Amino acid sequence: MRPWHDTTLDAPGRAAALLAELTLDEKIAQLGSFWNRPREAPPEDGQHHDVAPMEHAMSQATWREAHRNGLGHLTRIFGTRPFTVEEGRRELRDRQADVMGASRFSIPALAHEECLTGFTAMGATVYPAALAWGATWRPELIGEMAAHIGADLHALGIHQGLSPLLDVARDYRWGRVEETCGEDPYLVGTMGTAYVQGLQGEGVHATLKHFVGYPASRAGRNHAPISMGRRELSDVMLPPFEMAVREGGAKSVMNSYCDIDGVPAGASRWLLTELLRERWGFTGTVVSDYWSVNFLTSTHRIAQDEAAAAALSIRAGLDIELPDMGSFAAISEAIERGLLTVEDVDRAALRALTQKAELGLLDAEPEIAGGDAPDRDLDSAENRAVARRIADESIVLLSNDGTLPLGAGLGKVAVVGPVWTDVRSFMGCYAFPNHVLSRFPGKQTGLEIRSLDEVLPGALDGDLSFAGGCGFLGGTDEELYEAVELAASADLAIVTVGDIAGLFGIGTSGEGCDVVDLALPGRQGELLERVLQTGTPTVLLLVTGRPYALGDYAARCVAIVQAFMPGVEGAEALADILTGVTNPSGRLPIAIPALRGGQPGTYLAPSLAWFSDGISNLDPRPLFPFGSGESYTSYALSDPSVSATRIPVDGKVEYNVTVTNTGDRAGAEVVQLYLEDPWAEVVRPLKELIGYRKVDLEAGESARVTFEVHADRTSFTGTDMQRIVEPGEIRLSAGHSSEDRLEGLAVELTGGRRVVAEGRVLLTPSRIS
Repeated sequence: MRPWHDTTLDAPGRAAALLAELTLDEKIAQLGSFWNRPREAPPEDGQHHDVAPMEHAMSQATWREAHRNGLGHLTRIFGTRPFTVEEGRRELRDRQADVMGASRFSIPALAHEECLTGFTAMGATVYPAALAWGATWRPELIGEMAAHIGADLHALGIHQGLSPLLDVARDYRWGRVEETCGEDPYLVGTMGTAYVQGLQGEGVHATLKHFVGYPASRAGRNHAPISMGRRELSDVMLPPFEMAVREGGAKSVMNSYCDIDGVPAGASRWLLTELLRERWGFTGTVVSDYWSVNFLTSTHRIAQDEAAAAALSIRAGLDIELPDMGSFAAISEAIERGLLTVEDVDRAALRALTQKAELGLLDAEPEIAGGDAPDRDLDSAENRAVARRIADESIVLLSNDGTLPLGAGLGKVAVVGPVWTDVRSFMGCYAFPNHVLSRFPGKQTGLEIRSLDEVLPGALDGDLSFAGGCGFLGGTDEELYEAVELAASADLAIVTVGDIAGLFGIGTSGEGCDVVDLALPGRQGELLERVLQTGTPTVLLLVTGRPYALGDYAARCVAIVQAFMPGVEGAEALADILTGVTNPSGRLPIAIPALRGGQPGTYLAPSLAWFSDGISNLDPRPLFPFGSGESYTSYALSDPSVSATRIPVDGKVEYNVTVTNTGDRAGAEVVQLYLEDPWAEVVRPLKELIGYRKVDLEAGESARVTFEVHADRTSFTGTDMQRIVEPGEIRLSAGHSSEDRLEGLAVELTGGRRVVAEGRVLLTPSRIS
């Protein structure tokens, strides 16, 4: 038996034994990938419908050239074309046979796919977008979803998923807000960690992205530079990644496209080696975001050619180039020029082979093509049930004057706006129907998805009529007039507005679909305004990938419902919220602004960024704050207490609060715990979320929630750039939202200023009694 086949040895030992047998060319091959992506003629409308702005960076290598010495990764076999399960398995099996046949030691490739809102494949369940995960405030449900995704991937021979995103939203204009779990690092971190644990529990390696800073780009522009100091980076952007590495055991990390203070993340040794590996103890692989190594030459302009780009990234700590082998094809040249050493290549190759050993790909008889799953149902009833629960728990009731839930005898109901006309509005930009099928004629989805006009007539007791009024971006005066006239003659109007996800400007939300301000897209704001002017009671139904400014409309709507791309079960979930079958329990993972101007804020704001009195004529505070959401019942928080009023700077304290369902029906409330640090050596946020628990309660029922707060949870980056716990007073307060909190209870941290060692406490455990 060859030593790398010996499963009694640990994975690094098996990988090292194989590495010792490989030539330099064979080692380099393990760091590359191949994407069999069609180079299609431009569509008739002259617009790009996929990743066309990056076409220049695609490798021109043929399949024969790409795998002649073996291969590291196979890129998106299922996620590139509308393959059936049988066709995709056949393609994967044939590619793997070629790779193993070309390798002297029959080393298979590792197959990866996108899987943010489900397996990005034809006919696979599309779960709600990541922003909806955050709105559930239920990480265990997200872990369950990820386990279903992982089971489907594993059954078809996929080894690595390019999810989850752990980006913390900072500028709502950024197109990829829909892919984040929100604007708070603790919420993002706990949701992302649950996803990692669920996916990896099914034998599929998760990939954390985008490391790091990507959503803080200047003016919300995709790929734009990041103007952020290391303190903010350390206290806001990095904690979710640290949590997913330390608590979740994530196996892979993907670098960000952005540069931070002039240093691209893909060439930052501080990020990829010193922080990630030496401080956090990460032992997995770092993969490049697609073409980001080439971008060191073509956009960042810190490398004059591909050899220099390859050398910079590998020396920084990047191991594998995706989606194909472009810059890494010049590794041999980089060694010849003295830009890179063989030892540098060995280090990356050892990590790549270790990952393959962990996945069983170095076994004597590796399973490479999905076992016995030729007819795997990627949209099973079990998948759908999880998708439905996430949709149900993520929809947020922003306001309600009592009109909702809608009961009997509604009379004439006008449903207008673009959302009811196109089910693709329920899905994010990395869902297969929007990401791949959008390149094909017609509005295909490859799934059974019901639209609102199919669901609402059976759910509402009224005479329903539908009119588009406008598109997501376009629309004629005649269409607008028709919808307004319909609303004017109705007893109730339901205005459905929102986003259609796409890529690079083909859509109103998604990668590269950044916006200049937070006005509703296209003519949708005009439609809403004109319907409101009719005087017909109006329910506003938003299905969006980002928050939009509602200050001009909110007070005139009888109710507002916010859904963040609720997935394949979206229509049914929305109908049940409107009619009261489901009691809304979603809470905002990101604030809804009042103003549409180009400088949206975040709730993690210090005093000068939050208050305007005597300072500015602009009030940055949101219309609906982070963590808020209403219900068809009511809740009260009472009897807060702390277990101690003084603890050492390395101690812990328990915060207790009672939550009561004071209404007449069952529901779920999110008890949120906030930290206030009144005085600190650096400027601190006025409040920050440090714990939460979603509690299910029957009518009249109470529960006592206890949070265990370690002093590490109060830590921040001090003036000397070290993470510290500072002695002095902190305050803990439970709340229904960031702005609806009980009075803070003071706890004094005693002792000297403590520098927090690596391995700090990252979680705030809670229990219910």
